[in-house]
Amino acid sequence: MRESVEIPDEEHERLIERVAAIDVAKAFGKVCTRVPHEGKAGRRPTKVWDVDATMNAVTELGDHLVCQGIEKVTVESTGDYRRIWFYVLEERGLDVQLVNARDVKNLPGRPKTDRLDAVWLAKLTEKGLLRPSFVPPKEIRTLRDYTRMRVDLIGERTRYRQRLEKLLEDSLIKVSSVAGTPTTASTRDMIEALITGERDPRVPAELARGKMRAKIPAPVEALTGQFDGHHAELATILPAQIDSLDASIAQLTARIETLLGQLPADQASDDRDDHGPGEHAEVAAIIRQSLNAVQRLDEIPGISPEIAQVILAEVGLDMTRFATAGHLASWAKPCPRTIQSGPRSRGGETGKGNPYLKGVLGTAAAVAARTDTFLGERYRRIVKRRGKLKALVAVARSILVIVWHLLADPTARYRDLGADYHTTKIDRDKKTRTHVRQLQALGFTVALTQTA
Repeated sequence: MRESVEIPDEEHERLIERVAAIDVAKAFGKVCTRVPHEGKAGRRPTKVWDVDATMNAVTELGDHLVCQGIEKVTVESTGDYRRIWFYVLEERGLDVQLVNARDVKNLPGRPKTDRLDAVWLAKLTEKGLLRPSFVPPKEIRTLRDYTRMRVDLIGERTRYRQRLEKLLEDSLIKVSSVAGTPTTASTRDMIEALITGERDPRVPAELARGKMRAKIPAPVEALTGQFDGHHAELATILPAQIDSLDASIAQLTARIETLLGQLPADQASDDRDDHGPGEHAEVAAIIRQSLNAVQRLDEIPGISPEIAQVILAEVGLDMTRFATAGHLASWAKPCPRTIQSGPRSRGGETGKGNPYLKGVLGTAAAVAARTDTFLGERYRRIVKRRGKLKALVAVARSILVIVWHLLADPTARYRDLGADYHTTKIDRDKKTRTHVRQLQALGFTVALTQTA
């Protein structure tokens, strides 16, 4: 008989005596509790009732569950409707877990009602069969709101820029072919001249600045088109929208930097309470290092300060939530899942994961792939046999693994292994013997001479 393998239980896989579960809807929630019967041993009565999704009603529910001694509350992840249940019950001191709706589907063949769904959630909770989703602390959630809003506004600004370029193309103005983008200072001045009614292309072309002045004949040709009144009216609206979004993005960026600076300050006060006087200096040094978390992540090829801010807002600073770097990668989904059946094992598709985190990791991977670094060489090695998309996913996962190690150790700094890492790790003698055997198998006589 083959040797058996012991698989330890996860922390959430344990029997719980007093549980509650909530099937969430927009206007109300179906609450179910299962607690031991007061008079009959072994009995676990199930109680189900409706609670309005309002602040006062949910607060009252939290107080009731605390009085019942509820050890675990399960809330199904149902869009934004779950927020009031999770946030309010968490503030009442309850242990609330958020679970993916995919993991809590009722068994097929049974009736589908809100009441039965709530009971099913409660039964799964008490038997430890639910895997809780990652929910960052309140400070990180606040930071996340700002970074996600900034990502959305940057995408909206890109769409307005594309609309402006499309408008210029409709008027047969090809200035973006000369300037590269319709939002440079020179291009904006030229567009303003067209809006004010100037139709001689040589006049707005003279507004070119810097390197564009050396291309004056080209802007004259690019500004020759059919820019009329309706184009001028529309062109007045789009730059104003872009400027408004620029101001909002700058405001959000300043606020994000402020919030990031406040996070270690709160951590510092907590750490000082938990350590003795002799340990203050060491703790303070670690905290000073954590203040530069964005700068330390910025040292990774492909990661900019803005991308580092998004990563911190999505995964937080506390890496104890993820036991290993593989756990973080599995949660973020920049890796294919494993599909095994009998002796055959293959990789499946990557999951959906966190769209904001996956978006910035993909951007970082694309930038790192063009660098002469270990990550760039990793991309070039994989792309030959797996293709561009899979190579980018592999590099994105490598970046996330590096991020985990840097955040898990506040004193760690990134050190690039170098583009020649794999070539320097080759066993030269073994590689030589392999090539010699291959040539001898083809009928050649090999004589090796050491080069100078």
